[in-house]
Parts: sequence; C-alpha cells; structure tokens
Amino acid sequence: MTAPQPEVPLHLAGSNAPVTDEVTIEPAEVIGAVPEELNGLYLRNGPNPRTGWSPHYFAGDGMVHAVALDGGRARWYRNRYVRTPLYEHPGQSRFALAFDPATGKVDYRVTTANTHLVAHAGRLLALEEGGFPYEITPELETVGAFTFGGALHTPMTAHPKTCPRTGELVFFGTRLRPPYLTYYRASPTGELLQAQVVEIPRATMMHDFAITENYAVFMDLPVVFDAAAAAAGMPWRWDDGHGARFGVMRRTGGPVRWFDIHPCYVWHTMNASEDDGTITVTGCRVPTLWREGADDLGGGLPQLHQWKLNLVTGAVTEQPLDDAAVEYPRVADTEVGQPNRFGYVASFSLEAEPERSRIYKYDFADGASRQVHQLPAGHTCGEAVFVPRRGSVGEDDGYLMTFAHDRSRNTSYLAILDAGDLTAPPIAQVHLPVRIPSGFHGTWISGR
Repeated sequence: MTAPQPEVPLHLAGSNAPVTDEVTIEPAEVIGAVPEELNGLYLRNGPNPRTGWSPHYFAGDGMVHAVALDGGRARWYRNRYVRTPLYEHPGQSRFALAFDPATGKVDYRVTTANTHLVAHAGRLLALEEGGFPYEITPELETVGAFTFGGALHTPMTAHPKTCPRTGELVFFGTRLRPPYLTYYRASPTGELLQAQVVEIPRATMMHDFAITENYAVFMDLPVVFDAAAAAAGMPWRWDDGHGARFGVMRRTGGPVRWFDIHPCYVWHTMNASEDDGTITVTGCRVPTLWREGADDLGGGLPQLHQWKLNLVTGAVTEQPLDDAAVEYPRVADTEVGQPNRFGYVASFSLEAEPERSRIYKYDFADGASRQVHQLPAGHTCGEAVFVPRRGSVGEDDGYLMTFAHDRSRNTSYLAILDAGDLTAPPIAQVHLPVRIPSGFHGTWISGR
C-alpha cells in the first residue's frame, strides 16, 4: 500500500514552484513589437529554494530573473541565484549559520537576498530585510555583501526609497533586539550620511515605510516578534495588545511624532506626500495577519487604503479606496514622495492557480477610479514596474513591465503594456522557453 503523499504547500505549488536550472537563453518569440527606445534591463527578484523546499514563502533562496532589451529586440533572458551563505549551505538553519553563541553576535551576511532590487550609486543591490544587501552585476553575478564601506551595522529593508529630488537613498533597518529600528540616509554617490536610532518598544515586522519631500513615515503595526513562535519556525504573530501607529520624522533626523491608526497590517505602501500640513499615505491594507499562527491566512485580502495625518491637530482620517484585492503597489520613480496622480497594482489571490491576473491603474485625480488590463485566462503575473518613455511628459507616459506565466504552455513571458491605456492589448510579449516562478519585486535599469 502506497503511503499518502503530503500536500504541496501553497508557496511551493503551481506558479510558485521553484525552478532548478540557471540559464542564459534567447527568447522563443516576440508577439507584437518591443519599442526601439527601450534599451536596458528589466529585473525581478524572488524566492527559489535551492533544495526545492522551504518552510515558508519568504525563506527561499533569492533568484534574480532578467531580460535585456535593446533596439527593438530582446537580447537574452538570464536567471541566477544570489550567492549568499544560505545558498552555499543549502538546507542548513539560517539561525545556526548567522548566530554566534560565543559572542551573541549575528552575521547579517546570512540572508536570502530574495525580495527586491535597487540600483544606487552605480551598484545593483539584491535586498531582503533580514540581512545586508548583496551587490550583483548587471549580468547577475554576485559581488558580495555591501555595507556602505562598513558603516551599515544592521539589516537593510527591502524597500528603500530613492528621492527623485535629491537622489538620496532613504531606508531603515530592523533587528530582533535593541535597538529595534534604525533610520538611514545615503548620498547620491553612496556614502552613508545619517544613522539614527528610532525608539520603538519591541521588534515588529516593519516591512516597508514611506517618504515625503521632508519626512519619513514608519509603520509600527501589531505583527510582533515572538521567541516561542520562532522556535516553531515562524517568528512573527499578531498581537492585539500592541496597537497600530504611523511615526513621522523629518528626513534629516529629529524626534518622531506618532499617530494612532485602526489596527491592520500594511505590507507595501504605494506612496506618500505632504500638502498644507497634512501627510497622505496610500498603501495596501489587511485587517489582521497571522492571528492564529503562520497558517492563518483568513485575516482578509489586501485592499488599497489611504491615511491622512494632520501635523497641526494630530488627527488621523483614513478610508478604503477600493474593494478589489490588490498588492505590489508602484508609482513612477519620479513621483516617489511627491503628490502622484497615478498608481499601479496587481490583483492578488491566495489560490495556487488563480483564473487570471489583472493590472490596475488608479487615477487619484478622479476619485481613485481605475483602469484595468486583464490577462488571458490561465495567465498570471505579479508586480508591474513603470518605465517612462524617452522625453516622458507625464507620470503615465510610458510602459508597464511584468513577468507573466502562461499555464497552458507552462512557460513565462515579459509583458510590456501601455501605461497610458491599460485597456489596450499588450505592446509586446517576450516569450521565453522556460517558466519563471512567482516572485516579489523588480526594477528597470536604463542602458542610456
């Protein structure tokens, strides 16, 4: 009698399933036409456990996928693991590799580097909030851990913000022991200008934050570190007693002013801006997360939400902007920290094989009305990255790029959409003879 096979967990099933090979290949075909002005590299990061198994979606080894575009053609697709100690020691405990019991120190070179990518000061960094960034080349070869010349002593968030006005890189790092939160600011040339401890009472899962022209906005929310839960494999849990609040601090440093909000969790902010004494934050909100443990996904699906923080009166007003389940919010890079008219998100599902994906474009000048691009049945995608046209005259004057999976072929393609008209068919689909697993965040690096 054959023993029953364990059910494949959601984060390893369907389009989430890891791939085994690192390849460099030419695209199989292009449907439509790649715009000739697109000269550069589209990259996306994501978890891809080298052993084929991981205890959680967040724990897979980082694999970066990239397509090079030039002169109206797609030159190559390439995927490579980020060579961290976790990659070099497949299947070994992250805690055992990182923690030195003799000194009590944590080696932040031990990281999955699986969440995001940012280009700054001539470097391309692969990021994951539990460790140091890892520098990689445009050909996806690993250079090594990057610490701003030894000035970075904590992990770095996977969601730094590049200020379009100053060119500074603004970010934070969290730890599981005091100091729990440190704020950083780096110059356009890559020197660390500022490191300030921000006092919070305990370690919380602070995944993202936001900036405006003059302020940084931190999110101290009720998903907290729990040592007992960590021993069981999942270090985070919901705590009703912790409360939820946003902290506002000048980007150049100083005291933090806290604003209480309705309890929730926010994985990702879309943007924030300031106007006439009010800071507006827009992001994807879930009512609760992991209330009953790591397998509890019943806390609600993320929806676009907005908070207004009055710096004069201290009052907070908040409202849902839509009832669609969405995630991975983005704006044009030129609008980060500025009032933005348009924002882009992907539909979100907890199913291993959702029917299809949709990309939404919100128009905040028209009451957060939305335009929709619907992928064909059996096609799913993730985050869409905005790429401006050459000489762009508006924040939707350009393209959206995302990797999509076609279940009927079990292969993937790079979709290039018209950001100005999401109802139009794709401008181009760069089809690949391989499947790209679902992943997290990406970026575009212009070649000129």
